[in-house]
Amino acid sequence: MRLFCIGRNYAEHAKELGNKLPENPVLFMKPDTAIVRERMPFFLPDFSKEMNYETEIVLKIAKNGKAIEERFASKYYNEITVGIDFTARDLQNELKSKGLPWEISKAFDGSAVVGKFIAKEKFEDVYNINFSLQNHGTLLQKGNTKDLIFSFEKIISYISQFFLLREGDLIYTGTPAGVGNVKIGDVLDGFIEDKKLFTCRVK
Repeated sequence: MRLFCIGRNYAEHAKELGNKLPENPVLFMKPDTAIVRERMPFFLPDFSKEMNYETEIVLKIAKNGKAIEERFASKYYNEITVGIDFTARDLQNELKSKGLPWEISKAFDGSAVVGKFIAKEKFEDVYNINFSLQNHGTLLQKGNTKDLIFSFEKIISYISQFFLLREGDLIYTGTPAGVGNVKIGDVLDGFIEDKKLFTCRVK
């Protein structure tokens, strides 16, 4: 299983970080060791003083595919959830300023939370999904898939031009505006609509 992640896929988030809107999906990857296993906490690493949450809709790939045409891409995912792409923002900014790759700020062990999946057919419209993150019941971040820059089909098609997508792979589809810092003691709950799909404790 691999984790494919899309950056700058909500216009307001790109603006809040001072980034230009992309012409194509901004793609990076995380290893499977990035996943925070169920009931396990997120351990705040000591290499960052600015650890950000990024709440995202996550797709699960249903079958293998390569060079998938966008018009057929909806057949390649069958489940949806919400997750967190943890980002060491201070480390990322330092590396970006030097023109260096920033995988270590995004792909470190334990940097990805994934919730319980919901079958795609349960959604009346996958482009009108509300999702959110709370900390101890206080809203931190919210978004709706109607605001995506690149559709799920575009993302799947784009990734498959470079990589064979395999059954079980996950795609993190980008975060809306409102990212922020986490600290020890936070209890992060991820929602699609009013359904809680994960709880992640920060230690």
